[in-house]
Amino acid sequence: MYHNSNNIKMSKLTPIATATAILALSVMVNAQAQQQNADKEPETVIVTGIRGALQQSLSVKRNASSNVDVITAEDVGKMPDKNVADSLQRIPGVNISTSGAGSGGFDENDRVSLRGTAPSLTQTLINGHAVSSGDWFVLDQVGGAVGRSTSYSLLPSEIVGQVVVYKAPTADQVEGGSSGSIDIKTRHPLDFKNAISMEATVQGVYSSLAEKTDPQVSALFNWKNDAGTLGLMVQGFSEKRSLRRDGQELLQWTQVLPSNPAVKTNPDLANVWFPRLIGSSLFQQERKRTGGLVDLQFKPSRDFSLEATYFRSKLDASNYNTNYMTDMNGSGALGSGVAPDPGYVIRNGTLVSASFTNKGTAGAPLRYGIVDNIVRNGEYAQSEFFDLSAKWRPTSQLSLTAMAGTTKGKGVTPQQGVYEGDINNSGMSYTLNGLGSPATVKFPNINTAVFTGTNLDWIFGTSPATTDDKETYGQIDAAFQLDAGMLREIKFGIRGTHHTRSNFEVAQGPNWSNTDVGGSSTNPAWSGTTYPGNFGSDLGGDFPKNVWMLDPSILDAWGTLHSNRDVSRTYYQDMFNLKENTKAFYVQGELEGEGWSGNVGVRVVRTEGTSNGYQILPNQPAGQNLPAYPWGGYVQQTSIDNNTTIPLPSLNLKFDLRNDLVARLGLSRTMTRPDYGALGGAVLLTDETHTGNGGNANLKPVKSNNLDVSVQWYYAPRALLSAGLFYMDLKDYVGYGTSTGTFIDTRASQEQGKAVFATYQITSPINVGAKVKGLELAAQVPLPMGFGLDGNVTLADSHLDFGACPALQTATSGDPCDMLGASKTTANAGLFFENDKWNARVSYSWRSAFLAAQDRGAPLYQDDTGTVSASFNYNINKNIVLTISGQNLNNPILKNYIYNKDQPARFYANGAQYYAGLHIKY
Repeated sequence: MYHNSNNIKMSKLTPIATATAILALSVMVNAQAQQQNADKEPETVIVTGIRGALQQSLSVKRNASSNVDVITAEDVGKMPDKNVADSLQRIPGVNISTSGAGSGGFDENDRVSLRGTAPSLTQTLINGHAVSSGDWFVLDQVGGAVGRSTSYSLLPSEIVGQVVVYKAPTADQVEGGSSGSIDIKTRHPLDFKNAISMEATVQGVYSSLAEKTDPQVSALFNWKNDAGTLGLMVQGFSEKRSLRRDGQELLQWTQVLPSNPAVKTNPDLANVWFPRLIGSSLFQQERKRTGGLVDLQFKPSRDFSLEATYFRSKLDASNYNTNYMTDMNGSGALGSGVAPDPGYVIRNGTLVSASFTNKGTAGAPLRYGIVDNIVRNGEYAQSEFFDLSAKWRPTSQLSLTAMAGTTKGKGVTPQQGVYEGDINNSGMSYTLNGLGSPATVKFPNINTAVFTGTNLDWIFGTSPATTDDKETYGQIDAAFQLDAGMLREIKFGIRGTHHTRSNFEVAQGPNWSNTDVGGSSTNPAWSGTTYPGNFGSDLGGDFPKNVWMLDPSILDAWGTLHSNRDVSRTYYQDMFNLKENTKAFYVQGELEGEGWSGNVGVRVVRTEGTSNGYQILPNQPAGQNLPAYPWGGYVQQTSIDNNTTIPLPSLNLKFDLRNDLVARLGLSRTMTRPDYGALGGAVLLTDETHTGNGGNANLKPVKSNNLDVSVQWYYAPRALLSAGLFYMDLKDYVGYGTSTGTFIDTRASQEQGKAVFATYQITSPINVGAKVKGLELAAQVPLPMGFGLDGNVTLADSHLDFGACPALQTATSGDPCDMLGASKTTANAGLFFENDKWNARVSYSWRSAFLAAQDRGAPLYQDDTGTVSASFNYNINKNIVLTISGQNLNNPILKNYIYNKDQPARFYANGAQYYAGLHIKY
């Protein structure tokens, strides 16, 4: 759709006023243009821009053999938003989220899912093949959070020619999406009209919270010979953006154990939930996305063609995260057995208000808080692929296609500079305000803006850390046309892949020997820096906002001096490597009769997987010579095979009830292989609470039996009203269960200088049953005078089978069996205007609360979220377009909670982003 994501600095305008002004300006210009053209002769109108893109998209949807939705980009850089996920969120049944599991919410959409399911159940393809990607955040690179979903922050809109969302699969489509597949189709050199085509977008982006403006550039050059038999397309992009996120984080939610000494004097505290840490969190990042795409196409005749495509995208994502936190597990607080002062409040099984008076004496300080400063220079994520494809029609009836290629993804954290200090002699109090506003937090006896009363606790972290994802693939497909009654064509093909996924991790920690000067009491130098003066102004609430922080360059140098990043400290218990070999073949018949058409087929998929992990044993097994673990114990490698063969039948029928009315029926079986982190067997532990997330190498693939029914009314050009029902019965869905296990406590081992083992409660994936059913409604309505409306609503009811989610059954939430990524309601609405000189668009997207992740053994829900975006384009002439647009114009506050809304977990403000620039086309 014709919408560019370019913004200018508009900080003095309200977000809604900005969006309204864009449309109002377009209306005035349209009135002037109509007056100027009133006396001119009528001329032929070529529909381009927003209307042209809508027309192309509906044409593909109308003629498709199965239920699909389509986004078409008329020109490079004119997708509605900055990456593909931004645009996909406006399609019925599509949900987006702004991060992977571990990094919290940001201002750019990063994950895509379909119909109330997790992102990992949605298959993302580029030109019909898988694409590997990595994650830049360290907690998404290691442990159980490593998923199969694709990071869309690596996929800029500039590469897109068309995006097709397949909701009712066919046998010839690559398996892997239980809830559906998304195929991003790039442009091809020989599709361009002219022999030489050049396009470029030059713009600046202003981030309102970071208060910085950064450059963004993309360009395309395409050449084809006069005969139209040879073409070359080269694209490049370099897009920099400054990001700042203000937040309050409530971390490590814990229950008061009946054995806690505080329960003896205060029995009502038994089994009550409380947040261990409540922090003033400031996250700052500079993102730079660079890369490009090269496509060489050779087509000597209409019956034969060869094409080679290479794509690479890298997201440099250095960042600095600071957090000034209460510590309910510190000495003198609840976790250490001290009851809160009289007057505490318990509501809904939660300690929502408590205070702790400082009872410390000289020489025996009590710890009521922790401060973390973490700088990660050089973090990045990367994705690339190279593929070769060929098409050959040896006869008028037979056509053959072939593809082979490789794709690689990588996520890297080369180092972390970490300082964690104890806040002593202060006392502390807090009051939770639900999701209405951040928690009220007080440190009554300490100046949070000054680096005093803080002693070095320890140096923690993971670096270097890397994850590598690689796949090689090859396939051959054939289609034979025939005239055998209703059977018009038969398709068949084979496909094979070799996939590997691995990670590597070093547990950095204190190095009190060698170059360490001053021992464990050494603090880094403080330059007098504090949080920005307007920190937290968008969040509201009463919590520490004037907080000291270390200079990131000082912290980075200090971390290098005092951290031990030697590879001999390999953190085996959080590592794994996987190998998967797959083979698939299919046969499919294309059907056609009077007033109807469709297809029927079956795809058979064989997966041969091996999961290699590590286990830390407290003692050397008899007769073995296992390597020693750096903190004690012995490292034993494990290897588990997991092989499956699964048939995937499908039937799709399309009925032309009238020229403008289409009904569709889809029956299918789909599959998704479990997340890499779920299969890997690695365990991500939180030593402070003795909890963790683990893997399960014996997980079976998720299988789903699907029903899809829809009616589509194309009542006018570029117009659509549609309604659809869907149902998914998922077998072997990946839910979560709990267990206990003995693991090495790395923190205690380092502090005591010997191996310390402890019992941990582990949340692990298990195969369970699940069901999803829902309704999709969509409208695309052209209006007079160049205006138009579009919108959709998706209602989804999804849940795990009762009794299949023991990890959540003790919670006080209404439904203990919520599915990951499932919003009950998703809605989108847009208003656009266009004439031959101007176009503008305002869009609103909203989704209800959903389970976003498993966080330290507890569920993490994201509350209802809505965002406003707008764009404005002015054609200076036929070659130059002025573009202005804005994202997150309503400055949404992202809110998370644990079991219920009396247990808030995150409050994040990211601000708005404004783009402005020129799109040049030759």
